Amino acid sequence: MSTGGTPLPDPRSSPARTKWFALGALAVAAGAFLFIAIGGIGENLVYYWGPKELRGAGRKAIGATVRLGGQVAVGSVKRGDGVSDLEFDVTDGTAIVHVVSRGVPPQLFRDRIGVVVEGTLTNEGSFESRRLMVSHDNKYRAPGDKNVDIKELMRSTEGLDEAPQPRTAVAGSPP
Repeated sequence: MSTGGTPLPDPRSSPARTKWFALGALAVAAGAFLFIAIGGIGENLVYYWGPKELRGAGRKAIGATVRLGGQVAVGSVKRGDGVSDLEFDVTDGTAIVHVVSRGVPPQLFRDRIGVVVEGTLTNEGSFESRRLMVSHDNKYRAPGDKNVDIKELMRSTEGLDEAPQPRTAVAGSPP
């Protein structure tokens, strides 16, 4: 109804009502975000511990996804039958954790290198690794001896053989 020819404002489109609707929508969105964030965060957390912290956590560490960091203990590396079967100990100087890894180790893997392994601690006390990473710096250090034969040094690298000398191609001869 109108009075005097001017239309009455629609009560459904008042500014106060629009403000409450916007606040309600924001509250629902914030609640949904919190539910998703808090509900799934426990499954996605990965703790980073050293051997001392892992041993100190006791039974609470069993089954949790953990990144274990430390150094490969000297003389502890045991390679299995397959390329990816590997066992070794990780130490931080105060504690030792036995690691069983089923992934292919990086080429730089060896005694005394820093490693980060991701996996879980078993009831038996060994750490089952699904992922093995080595930690190293990217600085090249040239040999201290200035009279080093570079070819001999390269030949001493594990897995490299001396390449055959290239032959000179002559027109009409077989390759």
